[in-house]
Amino acid sequence: MTQLRVHGLEVSYFTGKLEAYLRAKGLPYELVEMDTRSFKRCASITGVAQMPQLELADGRWLTDSTQIIAHFESAAAEVAIYPDEPALCFIADLLEDFGDEWLWRPAMYYRWSFEPDASLVSDRLARSMLRDLPLPVLLRRWLIRSRQRRHFLQGDGVTRANASAIEAIYVDVLDAMQSALSSRPFLMGERPTQADFGFFGSMFRHFASDPTPAAVMQMRSPKVLQWVHRLWNLTPDQFVDQSMPATLAGGLDRLLCLACEDYLPYLEANEKAFEAGALQVSWQSRNVEFSTAVNPYRVWCLQQLRSHFQSMDGAARAQVEVWLPSFGGASGRMAVSLLRQAVGPMALALSVPRRMTASSRAGTKGVLNSHWRPNHPIHH
Repeated sequence: MTQLRVHGLEVSYFTGKLEAYLRAKGLPYELVEMDTRSFKRCASITGVAQMPQLELADGRWLTDSTQIIAHFESAAAEVAIYPDEPALCFIADLLEDFGDEWLWRPAMYYRWSFEPDASLVSDRLARSMLRDLPLPVLLRRWLIRSRQRRHFLQGDGVTRANASAIEAIYVDVLDAMQSALSSRPFLMGERPTQADFGFFGSMFRHFASDPTPAAVMQMRSPKVLQWVHRLWNLTPDQFVDQSMPATLAGGLDRLLCLACEDYLPYLEANEKAFEAGALQVSWQSRNVEFSTAVNPYRVWCLQQLRSHFQSMDGAARAQVEVWLPSFGGASGRMAVSLLRQAVGPMALALSVPRRMTASSRAGTKGVLNSHWRPNHPIHH
């Protein structure tokens, strides 16, 4: 085997994110579309039931798209995507995490709440992920639609009462990205950063591809649609000679404000519920109530942001402490307070899951894993 093998699906949120990153870095890969049997096989190897999973040429496996990117960026050389300036790199990390995690619910809402979208994608999944089930296609379509609606609508706190707020999240992010991309090719400047790839998974495989949100994007945010195509077609020679961002570009104020107003308060509520041993977390966003299962992975996300913030030198921290309140107002000040808090005694760490067998553990020593998504079992 001479190239990377991405085990995932062509309709998958995080598979698309990883593919775009590998293409931008000029790393040849083969997409191996999962079915139910191969999904279980990959999980038995890594101990993680999720997609995508990356099989390296030397037989090692990596999971979690954010951590896979970090793995390759550790030896990125001239085609790096992480900003050199520590404060800017933190902002890029914050935006990457915001794009990755906060847009999951709107992406699934549009895909499975609207008939044209659910019909299209359930057929594609019936013929790909469920292709090894000895059942008629019609039944496979019904099974996948029922399963996705149960897990990613009811199971993720989507209700009639908060549906309009979920739609508003998508529209507000589109408008904020349209503003950021009005005068430059990528969110933070002339070359892509981790922030771009954090938003790409949802924007590419869901919002620009599923009929209902795609129509909104085409009419409302053409710059975002152009950015989707630009990032998917990106190669190293197109940005290697461009400078890393040295200052925080204009037009990011609304996007950072949304991260402070919407996402970080949810992360704080989720962390508190986790530390209290609760199974559910409830919070208010946009004056409506949300309630869903506690997500330990997102506890780790907050801990990573906090650790990154606190590890920076004083000048970089001070710069972030100026930027967030200037964009987010009171929410920005609360964000700074949240980032200053110590990582608690229940800190989580990415490690080989305990449920891996001894033989599997030995074969994947040192591999990065994420294994805390009981309510989102087949992504990231």
